[in-house]
Amino acid sequence: MNKDRYKEEYEEGSDLLWPSDKEDKITRQFYKDLSNLSKNINYSKKKKLKPFEQVIRIIKGKGWD
Repeated sequence: MNKDRYKEEYEEGSDLLWPSDKEDKITRQFYKDLSNLSKNINYSKKKKLKPFEQVIRIIKGKGWD
């Protein structure tokens, strides 16, 4: 089912232009990639602890964060 762009008109005077299946697929992939990139950037910004610091945090009960 490969639909082309189509326009939907409403009585109130507003018109909606819907994307084709190909455009929709590309847009969804773009936002999925952007979301994954954002998650990776946030993960890499976390401070990495040295092993000794990790042991001290575990002993104090603060876990692995």
